[in-house]
Amino acid sequence: MVTSIGLGAMPMSMAPLVDEAQAIRTIHAALDAGVNLIDTADAYCLDGTQVGHNERLIAKALATWSGDSSRIVVATKGGHTRLRDGSWGLNGRPEYLLAACEASLKALGVEAIDLYQFHRPDPSVPYEESLGALAKLLEQGKIRMAGISNASVEQIELASALLPIASVQNEFSPGFRSSLAELHYCDSRGIAFLPWSPLGGVGRAPELGGRHGAFQAVAQERGVSPQQVALAWELAQAPVVIPIPGASRPQSIIDSVGAASLVLSEEELGLLDQEIGEQP
Repeated sequence: MVTSIGLGAMPMSMAPLVDEAQAIRTIHAALDAGVNLIDTADAYCLDGTQVGHNERLIAKALATWSGDSSRIVVATKGGHTRLRDGSWGLNGRPEYLLAACEASLKALGVEAIDLYQFHRPDPSVPYEESLGALAKLLEQGKIRMAGISNASVEQIELASALLPIASVQNEFSPGFRSSLAELHYCDSRGIAFLPWSPLGGVGRAPELGGRHGAFQAVAQERGVSPQQVALAWELAQAPVVIPIPGASRPQSIIDSVGAASLVLSEEELGLLDQEIGEQP
């Protein structure tokens, strides 16, 4: 069983690149705070010459952590590619995903990946063909669980008919609620829903205390950060929700973990929902 708040490791391998020592301190701080889910991807890197950077960073952090790393669930992804010029691409071909998983196994230094997720649908490849690669990886024992990311309800239904789907990772936050239908669908099927960019992303995070003033108000009343309130609001949406806030500093993930014990009242949730509903 994983904790209700995970760690999104992406910011540690993107521009501006975080100092490796600081990144490892951040991961260790998350683990020391009780987090046992770390989310990564082979494409979390500056450009195509550094594919697997984030995975290798996590492997190093786990190897140097004083705790029991065997209880940590590392979730990675494949199919969303990073080109040499730093731009993004897609490759959902089964043969590519099988090779990408092999590379992730090597980068993470493990014999089997805890959770392997198809990162993003590739319009040039039938979805069921991409999912077939995950089914094969499960059969081969190279991954323990399979998940999908950036998926619609229809794609979740298709995936679930083809193989056991453990999780769906879509963007979701107070400022981005387009995946609410997918969240509800996952809740009805008992599938873990992992909101990525749960604080709205780096560019939108200040809105939690600005445009979303109710989050700031509740935070001041409770003596916590608006970010904690946002994560607590997400946790209240359904028991299957496991936010994975990104962090590049120990203080950030320690603050986020505090949301796990922040239970919002019905009145507070109503206030937050009301304000969100009024946003354009």
